Amino acid sequence: MIKDKNIILGSDHAGFSLKEKIKQFLLAKGYEVFDVGTFSSDSCDYPVFAAKLAGAISCGKFKRGILACKTGIGDSIVANRFCGVRAALCYNVKAARLCRQHNDSNVLVLGSLFVSQLEMKKIISIWLTTKFEGGRHARRLNLIKILEKKTGCRNR
Repeated sequence: MIKDKNIILGSDHAGFSLKEKIKQFLLAKGYEVFDVGTFSSDSCDYPVFAAKLAGAISCGKFKRGILACKTGIGDSIVANRFCGVRAALCYNVKAARLCRQHNDSNVLVLGSLFVSQLEMKKIISIWLTTKFEGGRHARRLNLIKILEKKTGCRNR
């Protein structure tokens, strides 16, 4: 069963420290956190963890997730390969608000190299509380769903 307060987290070694701070921030806000790793700052491959998280979103186990790596670029590329995943790389609050309002983003991606702990808290707070506007944006998301079907996406 999907609950609104469930969230899945993932990172590679370069995002590990940020992920741990995100985890503590979310737990303090009453979220139930499921961590797919990595569980240390030892070198690892970001696609493994981004795919675990995106796969869980794609199949409906979780409604929302947060990924962290050094720049956020690699995680974004991996996550957006999964059907139904709308991963948004955000370095500021404005991007976090717009990715929810206009794109109904279900995966937030943060780059540890570019986002401070204070900024991370602001970005996540906005991302978690901003509602999707619908309207013309819903029409555009439906076009994405059509493209997913045309390209063989069948997870949802």
